[in-house]
Amino acid sequence: MAKLAFIGLGIMGFPMAGHLVTRGGHDVTVSNRTREKAYSWAARFGGKAASTPAEAVQQCDIAFSCVGNDDDLREITLGPNGAFRHMKSGAVFVDHTTASARVARELSAEAAKRNVGFLDAPVSGGQVGAEAGRLAVMVGGAEADFDRTKETIGCFAASASYVGGPGSGQLAKMVNQICVAGIIEGLSEALHFAEANALDISKVITAISKGAAQSWQMENRWLTMVSRKFDFGFAVDWMRKDLEICLEQARTNNVSLPVTALIDQFYADVQRKGGGRLDCSALISRFAPRSKH
Repeated sequence: MAKLAFIGLGIMGFPMAGHLVTRGGHDVTVSNRTREKAYSWAARFGGKAASTPAEAVQQCDIAFSCVGNDDDLREITLGPNGAFRHMKSGAVFVDHTTASARVARELSAEAAKRNVGFLDAPVSGGQVGAEAGRLAVMVGGAEADFDRTKETIGCFAASASYVGGPGSGQLAKMVNQICVAGIIEGLSEALHFAEANALDISKVITAISKGAAQSWQMENRWLTMVSRKFDFGFAVDWMRKDLEICLEQARTNNVSLPVTALIDQFYADVQRKGGGRLDCSALISRFAPRSKH
């Protein structure tokens, strides 16, 4: 049993922290911007609630976080009540936020000044994966720190892969999101095409889902997409945040991402129509559903 901290109890962090107790049997202290959420978590899972990140990480072996963006991450680590200045020497901070590679490298350097390890470890799998403890984790930082923490990460992950030095985890997540956005747009167009041609979509999916067109999105989202049901999952607002990180990084490297930039604008269309909180499969909502002839 390790002494752990978890900062950030949103729809991802809440179940992730819970798995550290229920699967790992660890001693977990949590902190959240809205303190009532931390108290609710502690009541459910039997851990402890701290009022600040600084309080949560005292004497912990590993601290985890999952917050909103770069600024949130800087606040919980370097702010007045931030974690870094209160972590013991030799501890490791594992961040699961989807953020920029720039902030990951910045925080890795700041942690090193305090003899604290830092891993940028964004996740893929969404709310369903977090609740099931089946996330995929892409990890950047020192490989020795990854080796020390991968078993604990496994409490809420189906896979945890080391991909390189500081910032590499965030860059790998950008690759992931570029792929996901393209797949969802392709699937949206394909389903719309099938509708327009009065095909039995169930039969079509059965026919193609075991071939080269197969994807997680196809298997898990085709039915809700054709039913125009999107009140769940990874929100359009979050996808746009992630794609902006991708596009900003691409501008930094002078990399062309024309399809990703176009899909980002398609998501902006969904936002303008009030769909920011819908699942990102709502790209198909840009097409009106068609009845069979």
